[in-house]
Amino acid sequence: MCSYVDFKNPDNPDDESFNPDPVSYPVTELEYPNSGASEKFILLAPRDREHYNPIMCLENTLYTMLRCYLTPAQRALFGTLPEDVFQDDASSAAPSPAITVQTVAELSPSSYPSSYVSSPPPSESESTTFNYLRLLQRAYRKRDGPRFLKVMDAINTLLRLLKYPPMPPDPFEPHSPNHFVDAVKSWTQIPPDVVTRILNETYQRAVGPRVAELSRYPAFSSTVYGELEPKLVARIIRETGLRADSLFLDLGSGVGQVVLQASLHTGCTSFGVEIMPIPADIARSQREQIHMRCRMWGVTMGEVELEENDMLKSTRVDELISKADVVLVNNKVFDEKLNNDLKSKFLDLKEGAIVVSLNPFVPSTRLSERNLDDISGIFQVTERPYGHGDVSWGSGEGSYYIHRVDRRGYTEIKTRLESRANNPRTTRSRR
Repeated sequence: MCSYVDFKNPDNPDDESFNPDPVSYPVTELEYPNSGASEKFILLAPRDREHYNPIMCLENTLYTMLRCYLTPAQRALFGTLPEDVFQDDASSAAPSPAITVQTVAELSPSSYPSSYVSSPPPSESESTTFNYLRLLQRAYRKRDGPRFLKVMDAINTLLRLLKYPPMPPDPFEPHSPNHFVDAVKSWTQIPPDVVTRILNETYQRAVGPRVAELSRYPAFSSTVYGELEPKLVARIIRETGLRADSLFLDLGSGVGQVVLQASLHTGCTSFGVEIMPIPADIARSQREQIHMRCRMWGVTMGEVELEENDMLKSTRVDELISKADVVLVNNKVFDEKLNNDLKSKFLDLKEGAIVVSLNPFVPSTRLSERNLDDISGIFQVTERPYGHGDVSWGSGEGSYYIHRVDRRGYTEIKTRLESRANNPRTTRSRR
């Protein structure tokens, strides 16, 4: 809950407009890439640093937009990106210029400076007059609320100028497009930074307010366990080769984080099944939220289907498993019976399909006479390490396992082993 006063008015100690209020919060607004999309951010800080911080969210979103959507010349209008900004400017001897919205342009398109109306956006050689990003950082460090709002007004005016370019003087000339939306058309895939921001914004708004509800469940049982963090999921997506035409299943999908990331990252079709009511409900909220976020960012994602059900009783799982390209099972704390029941379902997987799990389904990575008849013998298994920050349930290291269905290889090995067992010439006798 944001309840800590983060800004003040240094020129007016009696100004209470930046104080918490049950009805009228101090806010600023940020334009998003798509036309008609913007969001308000509360100018208050959380008491707990681990909780959602609106100002940090605004800052990260702004930087991601500038970095991933704009050309170097367009970015230069805003100033210096954060790689060079995170330094203490408080001791700078240079005075801060006065910031007004008119520094950039008025909000009304008819009042744009003539240079913007009669010419295209600035060329690569042109630079911005003011370093708005640096001024924004300086206003935040000083907790100067009025200055922060003025700089945000200037930044939003620039963003609107790029989103809604003025009409050309000749009505028969083609109208300039929204530069942000135009940039998306040139992408072969959504940039990782944009994926991360959309996922974070979605999680903060759909999951964050309901964390207390999730904590009611006893942890580390076959139905309640931790989450794979986005950076590990991204690695699994790369290693399994998920594509836009793939089908991804998450058996025990929790709050839906992994299926949403898979479909956003690759455009694939995803299905998640979760037995616990509260996580399943939060997953549905996340899906609704991420669809709205995608519209705001001007991007699209693959279809996501969610089901609240027992993975072993779901007829939808039975329908989809034979078509699945990748199946994820976070079976870190599954009991033996549940794992064995899942192995029976894996018999329906197609050749080349992949199962990713936190514990192996194969008793041994090497097929021998002892495990020849185990149904999991159809898998070729590769163990992969994960490290600090890859999972939510601990800070240590561990492994995950990639099982690839290889029935042809299994048949060849089985035939060879059975032939050797039935051929007495291959049996050595002790002397």
